[in-house]
Amino acid sequence: MKRAPLITALFVAAALQAAKPNIIFILADDMGYGDVQALNPKSKIPTPHLNRLAKEGMTFTDAHSPSGVCTPTRYGVITGRYCWRSRLKRGVLGGYSAPLIEKDRPTVGSVVQEAGYHTAAIGKWHLGMTMARLKGGKPGKDRWDGDGNVDFNKPIADSPITRGFHEYFGVSASLDMAPYVWIENDQFVKAKLVQQPAVKFPGFVRQGPRAEDLKFEEGLDVLGERTAAFLKRMAKSDKPFFLYMPLTGPHKPVTPHPRFVGKTGLGPYGDFVMNVDDTVGQVLKVLDETNLTENTLVMFTSDNGSFMYRIDDEDDHVKTPTKQQYHSKNHTANGPWRGTKADIWEGGHHVPFFARWPGKIKAGSNCNRVITHTDLFATAAEVAGAKIPKGAARDSYSYLSLLLGNEKSYSRPPVIHHSSGGMFAIRESDWKLVLGNGSGGRQAPKGKPFQKPFFLANILEDGAETKNRVKSDAKIAARLEAAFHK
Repeated sequence: MKRAPLITALFVAAALQAAKPNIIFILADDMGYGDVQALNPKSKIPTPHLNRLAKEGMTFTDAHSPSGVCTPTRYGVITGRYCWRSRLKRGVLGGYSAPLIEKDRPTVGSVVQEAGYHTAAIGKWHLGMTMARLKGGKPGKDRWDGDGNVDFNKPIADSPITRGFHEYFGVSASLDMAPYVWIENDQFVKAKLVQQPAVKFPGFVRQGPRAEDLKFEEGLDVLGERTAAFLKRMAKSDKPFFLYMPLTGPHKPVTPHPRFVGKTGLGPYGDFVMNVDDTVGQVLKVLDETNLTENTLVMFTSDNGSFMYRIDDEDDHVKTPTKQQYHSKNHTANGPWRGTKADIWEGGHHVPFFARWPGKIKAGSNCNRVITHTDLFATAAEVAGAKIPKGAARDSYSYLSLLLGNEKSYSRPPVIHHSSGGMFAIRESDWKLVLGNGSGGRQAPKGKPFQKPFFLANILEDGAETKNRVKSDAKIAARLEAAFHK
């Protein structure tokens, strides 16, 4: 008779385990706020699948990447910690770089694993790996090109599968950085290597070894196919899953698949954004086909703003450097925001963000609260019922209450922004203070961190950051500066 309560408890625990939602986090590479029609009605780029996410889920209108460039944002996503706390204070890693995530640091993957989730990463890692070197090779170099002296026949000692993911498929860094070789789990996929010559924009790549089976224009399709296979396999499993899907586009090389070339009339970049949207559509299609949609939380966002500059016209408020190759006269990739990828201005980090979870997230809803990508860690942990280890994810705050429509119970400290050049800004409510005298990235003047005059803007009233209110609202500026240094 004493066994009955135990049997009941085990039954309830099993039922709860089965009911745990799946989690998918899709991270585009260099997609701007204005690239999505649901956020920019003037956009001529078809984004039906992202529009579908907005229609069926929640649109966050004030979501931010923690950095204006790739590697630091990915560090924040995976560790729940701002990257400037790591050894990387500015810039990004290369394709041959040593691991950035500190040894034994918990990751979002390792934490949800402990809660019974099967974890997978499919796409661009860009957080460093420990690759075997040929005799005389020097490990740990942050190279962006060349051969790297890598032994492609030996396993990778430190890869995503040692960082909280049961399985991995993708590339070590951006697809414009060598080596151009697919990686599966901890092995380079066997294929004949050729020397990839450097290519100029828009198909920009650096020289280095490339596997013949890696074709830039097919990259997104390969990731989509891998993801589809993973989802079909998990649909037959009784385990919940966490999928981190960092895409390789629309980052350079801007190489849309031939079926998209010329479709938008906006050149290769517009066609490539359409290609990215199609990849998202592939994921949503398989979720529908495998009956996973209802129990899956899908989130889509970008690692930073677009590298595309905006053209000055009567509707623009901000002058930008003239780099015609990055211009699109009929499209504002970063929407209404000032600046571009790498900048501390909004264009560097104010990104699209959609979340869908049928029956939990209200369809067609909007949220204007400020969130940042370091918050994925705490959010995924709360959704999964996982416990965050003491001292881990210090910059992560769950936005689950926002997803569920309960804004009153949501709070987080001010968000810290960081540019590629090490410029900081702090955002609290509608106010943003840039602690420097320039973009800290690509837009002129680049300025210097912590050099005055600082720049204060009310983002709700002036999202284009045209007016510096650091003098007229000196008390607010002083309060934000003090909060930053706490």
